[in-house]
Amino acid sequence: MEEILFIEQLSANSKRRQRRFPDKALADSFVQSLFQLLFVHLSDDDKRAGLSLQEEYENLKSLLITLINQSEHDTANSVAEAAIFFSALPALYKELMKDAEAVLAFDPAAQSLDEVLVSYPGFFATAVYRLSHQLWKQKVALLPRLFAEFAHSKTGIDIHPAAQIGPSFSIDHGTGIVIGETAHIGKGVKIYQGVTLGALNVAKEEASKKRHPTIEDEVIIYSGATILGGETVVGRGSIIGGNVWLTYSVPANSVVYHKSEIKIKDRNPFPEPLNFII
Repeated sequence: MEEILFIEQLSANSKRRQRRFPDKALADSFVQSLFQLLFVHLSDDDKRAGLSLQEEYENLKSLLITLINQSEHDTANSVAEAAIFFSALPALYKELMKDAEAVLAFDPAAQSLDEVLVSYPGFFATAVYRLSHQLWKQKVALLPRLFAEFAHSKTGIDIHPAAQIGPSFSIDHGTGIVIGETAHIGKGVKIYQGVTLGALNVAKEEASKKRHPTIEDEVIIYSGATILGGETVVGRGSIIGGNVWLTYSVPANSVVYHKSEIKIKDRNPFPEPLNFII
């Protein structure tokens, strides 16, 4: 009897989820297809399913209407929100090309803009963030988070769609980056792998407050740095070194780093054990 009741409960939960949640696989497909349409230009011999660019564009519009409708269950509103999103797409594209150009200008390993567009996980994560952020500003439910999690799963870069990130944003390598919901990032900022822009307090009652740091223009944050707190401001033009733990503000043009120490070993034992990490 208890097992029957459990199965009935699962069935009810399944129906509730179907009513509330957009199709995750469909959301992933939309993100991937839109990114390819914008940035992966195929030759005439390799057109996608024989469709013209205009046909692909219209198909993606229809797909977004379906996804928003699954989130909000309001067909008229879904059509309107999809129209707003696609009307914003030309401006988003221009902004993303500035991001790609910033990566090319900054990374000595980047040989061409096409290389950045098609092979850099940091650029892919940035593109999905900007698309998600547009839907977040439109107050579309759930879908921006699904888009963000798709990019997270593909790149290891976790950017909340509500974060505010300025133009010419550059991510190098990128794996392990976390940018929290209320983070503010200025223009021309460069971030390396393993950086966290996080909160000092994760209590639920702090949800409506600014919990994540502000990074002003032209800041470079090197790998493994952790910057925490809604009142923490990294001033314009600063450099934050690798593995720095920062919970307070620093003025413009600061250089924050750990001082390395070198000790020459001798016959005496070290005063504390060494932990080797390879």
